[in-house]
Amino acid sequence: MGTINSVKHFKRKLFKQGIVPIMLYFSFLTGCSQHPKETSIDYFELVRPEFSGQLAYETTDFVEDYWRVVGNTGFDKTIYLIADTLKAAGYVLEEEANTSDRLIYRIEKRAMSHNTWEPISASLQIFGEEKPLLKSETNRNMTYLNSASTAENGLKAEVIWISSIDELETLSVSGKVIFTELGARRLSKMAIEKGALGIISYDNPDYLQPEKNKTSIQFRSLPAEDASEFWGIALSYEAKEKLINHLEKGKTEVLVNIQTKRYPSEELTIVATIKGAKNPDERLVFSAHIQEPGANDNATGVGAQLEMAKVAAKLFQENKIELDRSMTFLWGDEIISTSRYIEENPKRAKGIKWGISLDMVGENTNVTGGTFLIEKMPDPSAIWTRGADKHTEWGGKVLSLEDMKPHYLNDFIISNFKEQGAFANWEVGTNPFEGGSDHTPFLLANIPGLLLWHFTDQFYHTDNDRIDKVSQETLKNVGTAALVSGLKLVNSDAIFAIEQVSILKEQALLRLSNEFELSKKAIDSGKQLSNEIEILKTWGIWYIDAIKSVNDVIQTSDSSTTDAIKKANVEIESKTKKLMEALTTQSKQ
Repeated sequence: MGTINSVKHFKRKLFKQGIVPIMLYFSFLTGCSQHPKETSIDYFELVRPEFSGQLAYETTDFVEDYWRVVGNTGFDKTIYLIADTLKAAGYVLEEEANTSDRLIYRIEKRAMSHNTWEPISASLQIFGEEKPLLKSETNRNMTYLNSASTAENGLKAEVIWISSIDELETLSVSGKVIFTELGARRLSKMAIEKGALGIISYDNPDYLQPEKNKTSIQFRSLPAEDASEFWGIALSYEAKEKLINHLEKGKTEVLVNIQTKRYPSEELTIVATIKGAKNPDERLVFSAHIQEPGANDNATGVGAQLEMAKVAAKLFQENKIELDRSMTFLWGDEIISTSRYIEENPKRAKGIKWGISLDMVGENTNVTGGTFLIEKMPDPSAIWTRGADKHTEWGGKVLSLEDMKPHYLNDFIISNFKEQGAFANWEVGTNPFEGGSDHTPFLLANIPGLLLWHFTDQFYHTDNDRIDKVSQETLKNVGTAALVSGLKLVNSDAIFAIEQVSILKEQALLRLSNEFELSKKAIDSGKQLSNEIEILKTWGIWYIDAIKSVNDVIQTSDSSTTDAIKKANVEIESKTKKLMEALTTQSKQ
């Protein structure tokens, strides 16, 4: 035991120096090397001094000033801010780059089939009252996305309460304003057909704590119908209660003034890449969407990713790191831009080995109440969510066995973020797959992908999601761990594979033990043995297949990795079998 510990100490010392050939380590142990590599680098030691979170925070502060919609002023200003920062960091515009340039970026421009939209001003006032119920200066989310403008001087109209779609079918609403607590998109088409002027709605979910955050308005949208003159206003809890009180007293009229802009534009996407030296066609893609009105959602993702791109460029230019594979950073329209990046070029898509989405990554959790989370690729916790596994209030449907994506990426990312969490005293959690962000296009294309985010956030999608809810420290932690993870992935090799086998085996045995204890309690409470056996069996198979997936980073056949995989999977199979037998025995007692 003493000899082994001495060897481990020697290894750590050599690796931290970042200058000792790996071959030297293996020669020290065995007299030969099966995994030649010039250096081993402690990426955390390199990245942490460079990643302050300041650029991420300042970028977030700039971006959150705008209600961003594809093609509008705020969206485009964000694109060009990113471009200027990349250029200053050493990235070369693609059309001006030489073949030897390895830091490149491009702005993709595409025609839009519909007009873009942006809000200008809005106010809502109960006729006869001195003060407005809402005004856009303090309630920036009050105007529905895609709303038309009223007349320049506004309008006055009666408000009609609608409690159901059936009620809308029977009531006369022509020339009037509909007020509802139903989802407005369900009503808007019929309301337009029946001649309603617009819609006023309230439907803040409970996780927003509306009775506490009385002024919060969660943004809503109408279908993008450029010819429509229909408009919508979303209410805060406070405004909703005041309007209801007036309606209970009798006929209520409102003064509404909404000014928006609709105009032809183009869709912009920006893509930056550090080209890999050995396998440039293989790549990791980081993706952060720009649109939405908030700070955490998703100005923080934009900012964190931008600082990651800058720090990576700096370390590369200073010859402190090398990248075997390419690392790509994409900013654009949520899901759409990422999907297009994958789908429009089959050759490029074939080379995408991993995708990571940054969405709501900078929260001051002392204020928002959220937790930093890694949303895992589909694993059995998305079928049987129990024990420490919990879905967020966002929610996720129950998946099937056919939906499973066994891969090392889950536990690899978790292990890196946990390391940063231990270093910075920062809480890192996980949740089963739920979807809804830029990780889903990767998974749909059978590319390993996951999400970095926060939830539950009591200000999610509301006009109280402002810069005061953002933490530079959180941005630093997320960006550091994400970039370190990325550097490890693009430089992954047989040594990396063996390390992941070890991590996965450890996590598999721990998971099986935990699931066994949960199954024992389930059987004691009357649950079917067959179901509990299936849970254990599924987890065992998932981890066995996840361990096999480490082969995707190995360029040539490697006996050490093959042996490690076989030994780990034999141990997992044995453990699974023993636990299933123990459950069977228990059920008979």
